[in-house]
Amino acid sequence: MKTKQSGFTLVEIAIVLVIIGLLLGGVLKGQELISNAKIKNIVSDLNSISAAHNTYIDRYRALPGDEANAVYVARGWATVTGAGDGNGVLAMTAAATFTSPQVVLEGVGFWQTLRAAQMISGDPASAALPTNAAGGLVGVNGVATYGQPGPTVCVSGIPAKIALGVDTSIDGALVANIGNNTGTLRGANTAAAPLAPAAAVAAGAAYNETVVVPWTLCRSL
Repeated sequence: MKTKQSGFTLVEIAIVLVIIGLLLGGVLKGQELISNAKIKNIVSDLNSISAAHNTYIDRYRALPGDEANAVYVARGWATVTGAGDGNGVLAMTAAATFTSPQVVLEGVGFWQTLRAAQMISGDPASAALPTNAAGGLVGVNGVATYGQPGPTVCVSGIPAKIALGVDTSIDGALVANIGNNTGTLRGANTAAAPLAPAAAVAAGAAYNETVVVPWTLCRSL
């Protein structure tokens, strides 16, 4: 006795393939939306830290983190433990940019005073560095960085695709995806994470999205 074997019809297979295609398209679109959100968030971080730094100078006629502790106490900022020397320079080397928690007192004071003045969010008593949307750190230093004058704000641990988007958002279209050593935003990449920035202008390098090496990006405050 013969048994009848059943299987998928061509129409059913076509429907399944269409559904799979729609699901894959949705996943890829979702990933692109997430990447774009991270780019916008990192650009916002760089802009907001720069704005807070300049607003602090306008309000207090001093650099955040550079004032004496007695000044902070007089303002009622008892939680601010970082203290400066009032010489008008942020005493933070490029090598210390991503030291977290900050151990250099003016580095501690930079973040604590901006938080105490409610110019950025966070606990004024904390010496920890903020994190960026890519999972890396946000740091500052007081010296020339990648050929740009200090003080400087930097972000670490940025994937190439996100770094390209951030650079393009700030400096415009890039030639052959290379813009890390020109314009307002500059940076370098290496397997080390977080990569501390350097004073010298970095060699030109493409934002190669197939290479899993994080970038450090910086701009003058």
